[in-house]
Parts: sequence; C-alpha cells; structure tokens
Amino acid sequence: MDDSECGEKLKSGGKPQSSQNMTLQKAVDMGEYNPEFLSTFAEWHTLSKHIQFQFIQTAMENRRHQLLAQYAAISNVLDFRLKPELKETLNSIHKQLKKIDEDFETISLEYFK
Repeated sequence: MDDSECGEKLKSGGKPQSSQNMTLQKAVDMGEYNPEFLSTFAEWHTLSKHIQFQFIQTAMENRRHQLLAQYAAISNVLDFRLKPELKETLNSIHKQLKKIDEDFETISLEYFK
C-alpha cells in the first residue's frame, strides 16, 4: 500500500475512516455484543432495556454463527494433521463460544433485574 492509499484510509488522528460510518446496526450485524461498546452509539441511549437486550441477543447469535463458520472452515483444511497450530485456533474458538454463553448469563441477569 503506498502513502496515497494509506492517506485515503486514515483521517487525522490515525483512525480508519470506516469507523465514522459504523452504526449500531452494523456493529450488531458484525457480532459486537458488549453493552459498553454498544453504548458508544447515541441511538443506544434512546432504546428501552428490552430493545437493548434484543440487540445484544442478536449480536451474540451473529457472533456465534461467525465462530461456527470459522470453526468449520478450519476443520475442513486438507491434511489437518500436518498443521498442529490449527488445533490451538480451534481451542480458541471453543473458548470464545464458551465466553458467549457465560456473557449471555451475566448480561441476562443485568438486564432482567
């Protein structure tokens, strides 16, 4: 990437311009379910707790789907036995899936107090 391409992708301050275009819906679609992050969007504060929780639940489902797709892609690598580092990757995906379950319980308790 040459300097002109890099300059086009960065605004002053070094942050990608695409972050300017991020919306609450895009973040949820991409699987971001952390309420602290979602609360950075002004729209979040106009939503009822019920709707906020629905956004979180949808984001968790999206993230789970993404992780399962990554797991399937890695599991289907030809000659998996010759690439032991992929086992670590699969273990990481397992941990992330477990974390989603744990986070769901924690967030549910918070939203249904």
